[in-house]
Amino acid sequence: MKQILVLAKYDQAEALRVAAGQTLLDDQVRVDVIGDLEDSAAVGEQKEVLDFADVPCDTLAAEHPETIHRIARHILAADVVFLL
Repeated sequence: MKQILVLAKYDQAEALRVAAGQTLLDDQVRVDVIGDLEDSAAVGEQKEVLDFADVPCDTLAAEHPETIHRIARHILAADVVFLL
């Protein structure tokens, strides 16, 4: 079983959609959102899918000093990383 990390920075709706699609492979998926989660219908729809699939989705403050360390730990633990 692979560990998949999706970093949502530039296109959150697409990143969440990709993460939702990865759940079909029966791999462990995690999402780190860099910055605040957008308040849009597309993001909300994909977030519901991820919540239903019990995919961890953390929101990390871009300006917080600990953010880079958390992302680095998650990257090192992952087999595959998507940055969208």
